[in-house]
Amino acid sequence: MTDPAVSKPYPKPSLLLALTPVVLTLFAIAVQIFYFGDFTPHIPLAFGLAITSLVGLRLGYRWKRIEEGIFRVIHVSLPSVSVLICVGMIIGVWIASGTVPSLIYYGLTLLSPAYFLAASMLLCSVVSLSLGTSWGTVGTVGLALMGIGAGFDIPMYWTAGAVVSGAFFGDKVSPLSDTTNLAPAVTGTDVFSHIKNLMPTTTPAMLIALVIYLVAGFMLIGDQAASFARINAITSSLDENFTISPWLLLPALLVIVLAVKRMPPIPSLFAGVVAGAVTAMMVQGVGLHEVVTYANYGYTIETGVEAMDSLLSSGGIQSMMWTVSLVLIALGFGGALEKTGCLEAIIRAIMSKVRSFRGVQNSAMLTSLSTNLVAGDPYLSIALPGRMYAPTYRGMGYSTLNLSRAIEEGGTMMSPLVPWNAGGAFVISVLGLGITEGNVENLLYIPLAFACWTSPLIGVLYAQFGLFSPKASEAEQRLWQEQQEPIATRDDLGAAAEAAVSAHQPDENPAPASALGR
Repeated sequence: MTDPAVSKPYPKPSLLLALTPVVLTLFAIAVQIFYFGDFTPHIPLAFGLAITSLVGLRLGYRWKRIEEGIFRVIHVSLPSVSVLICVGMIIGVWIASGTVPSLIYYGLTLLSPAYFLAASMLLCSVVSLSLGTSWGTVGTVGLALMGIGAGFDIPMYWTAGAVVSGAFFGDKVSPLSDTTNLAPAVTGTDVFSHIKNLMPTTTPAMLIALVIYLVAGFMLIGDQAASFARINAITSSLDENFTISPWLLLPALLVIVLAVKRMPPIPSLFAGVVAGAVTAMMVQGVGLHEVVTYANYGYTIETGVEAMDSLLSSGGIQSMMWTVSLVLIALGFGGALEKTGCLEAIIRAIMSKVRSFRGVQNSAMLTSLSTNLVAGDPYLSIALPGRMYAPTYRGMGYSTLNLSRAIEEGGTMMSPLVPWNAGGAFVISVLGLGITEGNVENLLYIPLAFACWTSPLIGVLYAQFGLFSPKASEAEQRLWQEQQEPIATRDDLGAAAEAAVSAHQPDENPAPASALGR
């Protein structure tokens, strides 16, 4: 029997009502982090979910319908949660196998401290471009680079900034990445045209970051004798506790090869787990039960070198549960905001005020960023504004390539810079940037991830002066007509916003491409 309440129209929330759960949640998160000094935004986000549900009930929604919206978004995110679980297993097993220790050992012996930050960014860029996953890059190569940086006595937030810049740059322009496929899918463009249109902002952002990391590398070099002694102590401890060999890098190479061959994401990552487990047993002499334990609870070690002990005592499925629980709560909050129409009301208010391409472009980017801040989900921050702003671009005669770039800038690139976002929570957890006893120093990685936030700023400048802002081609316009896409006129953007909201179907799930995932 059909529930009549499911099909009846619901009133749209006012802007004030829509903003209420958003403002209260951000305030609660700020109090939790900066007043109590406790970086556990789970409860504030759960509080926000409850407030949003009350808003929905106030508008006449039944709890069943709100619940459907919450679990729909969580369901779409399950591939990312699966990636988190696989990365947790990989970290624990690859440390036990000697893969991560070998990466650290060779990095300390081959890399120069002065060029380390720049090299870290470039290395993570190449790996992430190959894998199509920023999370996989951060959790493997990024973890090893944190160990190398500790050996060079470089502050961990500097290393993390370089790792995040490179990893999310590669994710942004990789044809294997899910978000790189999702952005053109929801805006009606193709992935390779989308990647080409990303280059005018991404390339200068990477060059700026590269120069800064090169300069910072020379400035951060301290006492050479002390650094040499520290490096020698770390390499010696690695030699004593692990068999070190270039052959131990094969599990990492296997995952890269499978990704390049476009193998499905979860099997590719799990193959890396199996390869690491076999290597651990054959080379390091680890027993089968120990391998299973490391995959579940993580690896632990006491080398006598504090920096290595804290870094190599890591990984395991259970270590990911803090992040997984945060992701699920944040996504539930985002799903509730979407289902009750709060996000749509906020976007509609923004769209009704803009009258130019510059305003629309900046609004799309800001909306994507705001969704990242509020909903905590990079997918929702791309899918929702991508679907809602597309008719406005078409009505103004501009290619939706401009929109796909804007939502990638505010979605993919800004995701790791929001601590309670799925991307930010993962980075903080895996790289050991947790905040304790009111110490927020490790959050300095956020401004030091230069490539992530300079890319959107460059996009804003382009929109301001009309640079690299293509008009719709004749072929693109014909495609719109064939698809009978809704068109918004320049003189009635407010009506366009209403049309976009009406055309938006919350129950439609634009599935991310079959790439390696986050």
